[in-house]
Amino acid sequence: MAEVIIVPSAAAAGVLVADEIVKLVSARPDAVLGLATGSTPMPVYEALRSRLTGVDVSQVRGFALDEYVGIDPHHPESYRSVITKEVVEPLGLDPDRIQTPNGALETISHAGDDYERAIAAAGGIDLQILGIGTSGHIGFNEPGSSFASRTRVKTLIEQTREDNARFFDSVDDVPMHCITQGLGTILSARHLFLLAFGEGKARAVAGAVEGPISSSLPGSAIQLHEHVTVVIDEAAASQLEHADYYRYAFANKPAWQGL
Repeated sequence: MAEVIIVPSAAAAGVLVADEIVKLVSARPDAVLGLATGSTPMPVYEALRSRLTGVDVSQVRGFALDEYVGIDPHHPESYRSVITKEVVEPLGLDPDRIQTPNGALETISHAGDDYERAIAAAGGIDLQILGIGTSGHIGFNEPGSSFASRTRVKTLIEQTREDNARFFDSVDDVPMHCITQGLGTILSARHLFLLAFGEGKARAVAGAVEGPISSSLPGSAIQLHEHVTVVIDEAAASQLEHADYYRYAFANKPAWQGL
């Protein structure tokens, strides 16, 4: 089962995950990171800004989870732009070593296969950062996504478009399609960190961690992975049946086990 760590705040979660990333990069300078966007992973990236001081990140490689289809990569809400602004530049990463799926219409028919080949050529993803949507989606794998799916084009449901409308002038400006790492791609990463904050994510978190494994809740796919760390605040943990056990287990975890 996933290890569930309940923390007092999103900032505390950011520090915890950032410290693990620093350990990874210090031990393996060419580590491959799976990078999520949106508000959820921001505490991690903010914590990394100070913790990576003095750490050589020139060889670090990264793969974004997803991208909108048909959006100009220079558009401020393209995930290429977001990753550059929020991760690459603040952390001093080499932009040529950080990739996002190619959402250009001209090459979209084979963009998924291209991205899979690039991840494989990098040796796979060492540590994947994930958020979870209110519909239970991870990446842009909406309900009904196959657990064996690889990077491909998906149609966004209205709930997801409405959730993302805050980044655009209106919901009508949110693209209808995206290209996303599949659940099978995500499950191929060596270590998954799933983060969630706020009561609005509580139902999705409970379903992903304790509910039945079902394509109706894509986040439940994490139960199939051998190394998952779920880091959530008290509000996001509010619907977990075994929250007290998770607190007890983490408080008494041997230090040598790490995360």
